[in-house]
Amino acid sequence: MSVMYETTVNVSGGRKGHARSDDGILDVDLAMPGSGTDATNPEQLFAAGYAACFSSAAMGVARQQGHKLDDIPVAAHVTLDAENHDYNLAVKLTAEVALPQAEAEKLIAQAHEMCPYSKATRGNIQVDIEVKGH
Repeated sequence: MSVMYETTVNVSGGRKGHARSDDGILDVDLAMPGSGTDATNPEQLFAAGYAACFSSAAMGVARQQGHKLDDIPVAAHVTLDAENHDYNLAVKLTAEVALPQAEAEKLIAQAHEMCPYSKATRGNIQVDIEVKGH
């Protein structure tokens, strides 16, 4: 195995605390979702990471297929559900691909197989994908 990248983020105070990466680039206050503060929460951080990774995977697949696309925007909608103190995440990814719908769907399906976040969540949480082709 060849490690491409590694990082450490330390959190103190849990959901009402602070997160800081070992290099200091990420340095944020944390808050409970819906608390009305200016702080972020783990679900927002997860959504940002998944959307960025998925977009990069889609762009990689596009390049492999010979498509010259400037960007493949991805929105990640993360839901945290709680029932009887059983907490679950779900994700809906929406990808906009400047290709005909059928080609766009094929490209995004391949990106879903390639993306490390998709691999990590597969079989663990619900992930739905919407593809908007042109």
